[in-house]
Amino acid sequence: MGHGPETQYDGRCHCGAITLAFTTHRPLAELPLRECQCTFCRKHGARTTADPDGFAEVRVHDAAALARYRFGLGTADYLVCARCGVYVAAVMEEGMRAWAVLNTNVFEDRAAFAGRATPMVYDHEDEAGRRARRRKLWTPARIVEG
Repeated sequence: MGHGPETQYDGRCHCGAITLAFTTHRPLAELPLRECQCTFCRKHGARTTADPDGFAEVRVHDAAALARYRFGLGTADYLVCARCGVYVAAVMEEGMRAWAVLNTNVFEDRAAFAGRATPMVYDHEDEAGRRARRRKLWTPARIVEG
């Protein structure tokens, strides 16, 4: 809750066309580590984190490399590099605001996130509930193209 020094975790897809900068004041041990059990996340081996008091910037260096994938309730874009196939983050946008959950596998220091992840199942949520949870728990974010 903003009590530690600011730390930035940098990441990228395999080819570098999409980069990620995640800033948090939370100690690493206090950041959640989750494994969503949906088929998309399991097929990618995703392990995610978020900090509602932090900030994430997804920078798209090559617009042709950004694939936005939607499934299920269609409330978020799953950002995947069309060139190398790496899933970087999921982003929910509402008006001028956005929130993201970040795939820790893309971080340069991904070993720091090697702890035990909590399996999560969100199948019971309706659209309103899903959006509310994401606004509360995901990281405020922006996507910068170019």
